[in-house]
Amino acid sequence: MRRRLEEARVARLATVDPAGRPHLVPIVFALVEDLLVTAVDEKPKRTRSLRRLENVQTNPLVTVLVDHYDEDWSRLWWVRVRGDAEVHEEGPERDRALEALAEKYAVYREQPPLGPAIAITVQDWLGWSAAG
Repeated sequence: MRRRLEEARVARLATVDPAGRPHLVPIVFALVEDLLVTAVDEKPKRTRSLRRLENVQTNPLVTVLVDHYDEDWSRLWWVRVRGDAEVHEEGPERDRALEALAEKYAVYREQPPLGPAIAITVQDWLGWSAAG
């Protein structure tokens, strides 16, 4: 599961808003030991006050899902991690997240994210593969 998660290029981050409604967004991410990290980058957004950041600050319990689809269904798989998230506006935790992201994604080496980082302490892993 860890290898598949590490090799995946995109995931979905699920948070919950104060009314209990799920909020799901695609993210790029990296693993740093038992932390899954992501950051707010410079892709166009309607606002810098992102729902995912507000949700994490009010309810830190999150889920991240990566999956692989193939027309050959014997190659299907998914990995889900759940954990506690923290938003880091600055400091060594944010710096560590940005370093890991830059190592994985060339675009971040050229244009580092200017926004906050989210660090998720992974509490549990669950995965499934059609191949067993």
